[in-house]
Amino acid sequence: MSKRDDLIVKYAEDIKEKFGETPDMDLLTKVTVGLGPAIYNIDASKVSGSDDKELETVKKNYLMKKLGMSDDPKLMEAIKSVVEKYGASNRNKHRAVIYYMLCKHFNKASAY
Repeated sequence: MSKRDDLIVKYAEDIKEKFGETPDMDLLTKVTVGLGPAIYNIDASKVSGSDDKELETVKKNYLMKKLGMSDDPKLMEAIKSVVEKYGASNRNKHRAVIYYMLCKHFNKASAY
């Protein structure tokens, strides 16, 4: 297995453990591939749930640019909800998992 495949397996385990859902592996793979080399960078591969600037970046770069959504307070509510479910005290919030959960939340799998 490649390093990316190993990471996808790790992300799938996180989704099962933290969110109690069985991941759509095809979508999870597409979200992970969409992140490109960022998944291999320790800092870029994680999302800081307590950093408002970081959450704003998720909103602008992912929800608005990638998924083509309009700016709306519901976007930040969804991000905070996913971060909360992931576990506020969990320091290892993988970007791919958060993006996957947001994609599912807004039913935007068609973006991939």
